[in-house]
Amino acid sequence: MPAPRTAPPSVASPTFAADELRALAAAAAVPVAADLPADAATVLQLAARTMFDLFAQTAQGMMVVDREHRIVWISEGYKRFLPGLGFDSEQAFVGRRVEEVVPNTLMAQVIDTGRPMLLDLLTNQAGSFLVSRLPLRHADGQVLGAVGLVLLDHPETTMQPLMLKFARLQRELEDARRQLAAQRRPKYRIASFIGSSPVAMEVKRQARRVAATSASVLLLGETGTGKELLAQAIHAASPRAGAPFVGVNIAAVPDTLLEAEFFGVAPGAYTGAERKGRDGKFKLADGGTLFLDEIGDMPLALQAKLLRALQEQEVEPLGSNQVHKVDVRVIAATSRDLPEMVAGGQFRADLFYRLNVLPIRLPALRERLEDLEALVEALLEDIARRSGLAHRTVGEDALALLASHHWPGNIRELRNVLEQVALLEDDLVLGAAAFRAVLPAGPGAATTAPVARQRDAAAEAAGTGQALPVVPLPQAVAELERRAILDALAATGGNKVAAARRLGIARATLYEKLAQWRQTPDAAADDR
Repeated sequence: MPAPRTAPPSVASPTFAADELRALAAAAAVPVAADLPADAATVLQLAARTMFDLFAQTAQGMMVVDREHRIVWISEGYKRFLPGLGFDSEQAFVGRRVEEVVPNTLMAQVIDTGRPMLLDLLTNQAGSFLVSRLPLRHADGQVLGAVGLVLLDHPETTMQPLMLKFARLQRELEDARRQLAAQRRPKYRIASFIGSSPVAMEVKRQARRVAATSASVLLLGETGTGKELLAQAIHAASPRAGAPFVGVNIAAVPDTLLEAEFFGVAPGAYTGAERKGRDGKFKLADGGTLFLDEIGDMPLALQAKLLRALQEQEVEPLGSNQVHKVDVRVIAATSRDLPEMVAGGQFRADLFYRLNVLPIRLPALRERLEDLEALVEALLEDIARRSGLAHRTVGEDALALLASHHWPGNIRELRNVLEQVALLEDDLVLGAAAFRAVLPAGPGAATTAPVARQRDAAAEAAGTGQALPVVPLPQAVAELERRAILDALAATGGNKVAAARRLGIARATLYEKLAQWRQTPDAAADDR
């Protein structure tokens, strides 16, 4: 049976005891003299009655709830909401716990915490309401109950501008969440690793096998062989596919920032730190996969902390003493010889063993020339889609020329060459002559190598104490000019008129330069 109800004073004639009036005055910070005149109690009683009447009459509905969350009284205006809440009479409603009869109400929270909610939006089967909730306290500060006020019925019509703004903000928040989720979603599948040669098929077989596990994977291979593509493909084929895929290129992050990048930063950890702190990549990848590209470039001092995070599956943000548990599957990649680095003391042996649980070696392009034609076709389709240019094909003589190249930059270099030729040439079928302009001409190509390669040679010579090669000024100027024209063509999607305008040269000058490069088989190659 429901607990007996204590009826509050009616709206018409509320009555309060003197100590209750003093309690109300104390709660309202009204000074009460010790020698209170006889008629002062009447004045306070009138004030309390007036305030109660004002609330009940101006609000569209009002209820009073006791400390056990039971509804002890409702105003006449509130009774019109009862059918929408599923009640046909006041007797069936009053005396029940408020959370049982008013869905989504926070009256119980106001009573339990003693904190008012001056303005809130309540939505349930009865409609949408703008409400206010205030705790009722005894003179000693103890919460005796709460009063709830329905300020507006159907605020979506009476407060349309505010509601529209609220709805727009909600849509923008959802869009931002969807975009963030899309950024963390893998872009590639195992089928995206193009090729049907035996070595390519073996890589895909191993990838499918390791995808079913949660063990660490180490991808080995030269630069440009598709290590990040395969990492995303393994994640997409794993049980973690619905969780984030987070990648970090260790070589691209300054050593001083790597710890914060991995483990996050506590609020106010150092001068200039974000006030709310920042989650690290381990926390962002929780439940999913963390891809550590160029793991061989990780500083030795940070390798021990990474090892602990991998072993214990927990991280401690910079400037914090709190440890956070994470569930992360790690895929690492490198083009460096890690065993040699371990032998030379540049890489921790225990971290190497932890990462090298399931190694996969990706073959160089020169080791799978059977896949060259399929790769060229797929790359040209992607270039056409991204640039808006017409789709090109490659002639047999051009394929033979491409197959004879060493490809030190592998598939990344192949894409670079195809993109250059697609931008420079108007023909839909690209012949060998078009590629000779951007590829080394053979054994004597060192004399016509791009300026950037000669810069690399200069840097290498400086490290060995040899004489530095000097790049002739005309060659350096020609290479700079060529690079600027190629960049302009790439930026304008191959539109030569727009490219000439960007470069500040006449269209005829641009066409003349392009014609010269097509006619010069030993022209300088692009800086790759």
